[in-house]
Amino acid sequence: MSTRRLPLTGVRVLELGNYIAAPTAGRMLADFGAEVIKVERPGTGDELRNWRLKAGTTSMLYRTINRNKKSVVLDLRSDEGREAVLELVRRSDIVLENFRPGTLEKWGLGPDVLEEANPELVFVRISAFGQTGPMSARPGFAAVAEGYSGFRELVGDPDRPPVRVGISIGDSIAGMQAAFGAVMMLFDRQRQKIAGAAETVVGSAHSFEGEGSLSERTVDVALNEAMFSMMESLVPDYSAFGEVRTRTGGRMEGIAPSNGYLCAGGKSVVIAGNGDGIFPRLMTAIDRPDLAEDAELQTNAGRWERHEELDEAIGAWCAERSVEDVVAVLDEAEVPAGPIYTAEDLVADEQLAARGMIQNLDVSTGEETLNDVAFPGITPVIGGESIAIDHLGPDLGEHTAEVLSWLGLASDLGSGSGADRDSRYDGQED
Repeated sequence: MSTRRLPLTGVRVLELGNYIAAPTAGRMLADFGAEVIKVERPGTGDELRNWRLKAGTTSMLYRTINRNKKSVVLDLRSDEGREAVLELVRRSDIVLENFRPGTLEKWGLGPDVLEEANPELVFVRISAFGQTGPMSARPGFAAVAEGYSGFRELVGDPDRPPVRVGISIGDSIAGMQAAFGAVMMLFDRQRQKIAGAAETVVGSAHSFEGEGSLSERTVDVALNEAMFSMMESLVPDYSAFGEVRTRTGGRMEGIAPSNGYLCAGGKSVVIAGNGDGIFPRLMTAIDRPDLAEDAELQTNAGRWERHEELDEAIGAWCAERSVEDVVAVLDEAEVPAGPIYTAEDLVADEQLAARGMIQNLDVSTGEETLNDVAFPGITPVIGGESIAIDHLGPDLGEHTAEVLSWLGLASDLGSGSGADRDSRYDGQED
């Protein structure tokens, strides 16, 4: 357990979230010291406990995304569960939720009720399409939202249907934006308090409106918008020039040469030789001085016109060498290049180890304890090294008695039938 005082120490977060999106936001806040109390429904808890389950009753995915949190079991449909949640709201700085819009309101936990319980609350809501607009009531997984954002259309090869990346990228980016929004609102809340105190001290004639209503401190994250915000100049290029981008496989539209290349031995390498100064060094390193000196290839636009030719030349050179040899030659030539890692490579990587990015902990599957299991470290780094993980995602209801006791409530509130599955916002798909 780290003895360092973390930036969010003293901040309490109530997480009413399932799956990836809101729990990712909660994980980021917990990683940096916030006390995150995760409310799970009785019986099954967050369904992420069963996703990619290899053994036992709780997956490594759940243990990872819900690290550094407390688990409390409450039935949000019951009067007792609702009152317990409101007691937690009264003592929290932030509420995170990713139910389908209207669900909290149906349970009597809408914004007006939350604001009455805690007028200083920061409220973070994650949904498929946001809390307003004609599509707001629709349920949606991140995969669907990625399609609506324009992202999915660009992933894959041009002669095949679009594919998805191998992680829950839409949920994760939405979670990051939610965490940023929460901290931003906390910062603004504190700044307004300081400004209000200053107004009082100097006796200014100007009125100060205080912290505003809960609606002004509500962070509304939509999965499709979170991904849309990552799409760089996709829309401006279309709006200004009528350009419709298409899938380019391992390449990036308009940038060459930059791609993945298969090496001898079956592993691959990424080479980014697309800088005007880098390109001739790359061509010289692969024994193609003719391309290095070609006048048409001295700018990126010219290289993109001939990207197939360049990829063929680089690919042929890589195919005769191991990844290690390719990287060694290109490092010497000061050309950005590196291996495409597998999980096996990641746990053995010296750079990650040096910064504490691989942390080994004992973990329970629910049936047995596995020793020295590698988990990804905490980012971003502060103080020169990744912060130590305090604890992995908790067992279901592990902290129910502890939390309810300091709320002054009966410890048996954690029993019940669970929330209405059909009305819950499901944050992403498997």
